[in-house]
Amino acid sequence: MILKLNARTLTAITVMSALTLQVQAAGVVLVPLSSASTYQPPAPWRAVGVPSGKIPLTNFTMADVDGRKVLRIATSKSYGNLVHDLPLGANAAGLRLNWRWRLEEALQGADLHTRQGDDSPLKVCVLFDMPLEKLGLIERNLFRMARAASSEKLPSATLCYVWDEKLNPATLLSNAYTSRVRTIVATSGHQHLGQWIIQSRDIAADFRKAFGAESDTLPPMLAVLVGGDADNTGGHSLGYVDDVRLEP
Repeated sequence: MILKLNARTLTAITVMSALTLQVQAAGVVLVPLSSASTYQPPAPWRAVGVPSGKIPLTNFTMADVDGRKVLRIATSKSYGNLVHDLPLGANAAGLRLNWRWRLEEALQGADLHTRQGDDSPLKVCVLFDMPLEKLGLIERNLFRMARAASSEKLPSATLCYVWDEKLNPATLLSNAYTSRVRTIVATSGHQHLGQWIIQSRDIAADFRKAFGAESDTLPPMLAVLVGGDADNTGGHSLGYVDDVRLEP
């Protein structure tokens, strides 16, 4: 049976689809960093470092900048992420990841193509629960062992946006340590030091660019994180991140 849809029906379907995406998006909310009542990031944001504790944890505190409370990220030969877990099955379809950040002190010597230079002064990442069946056999088995040994729900795909010293904006590359992390350079260089830079990213579109060869579907999100690290370069940096938002 063939259904003939008139223009009014098609318009109604389009509107209903858009409303459905908005309803789904409304259930995926990040607690505003600016809502902190102290100079510690508000719950459920939590700091996560290297499990062994051998590498110092990047310093995450709230600071008053331009009359607004924002997250201060200070690295010094350190590594760390501030993680916000999301509800089970959180859907990124139709969502944008919006934030603004500001770099005060750049990190010297970073080179994301190498393990020795694999550091970023500022990053915002989305963690996905991509089915392990999408991975190759060896990588799949290694990942299962890693999950079994970790207290964290390790993501099988992570998409990170970074502020990098050298690479051009829109550069896409795999992490020097693991192919399970793909990085997009969102801001580059020193010309914007001390300035707030607004970012707005289409999560689904960026996931397709980064992981489309492995997955033809958009997997659910596990968490969103902000972070900064300087453990490989042995350097230091200082920057700020304002509220990170998931919005239609």
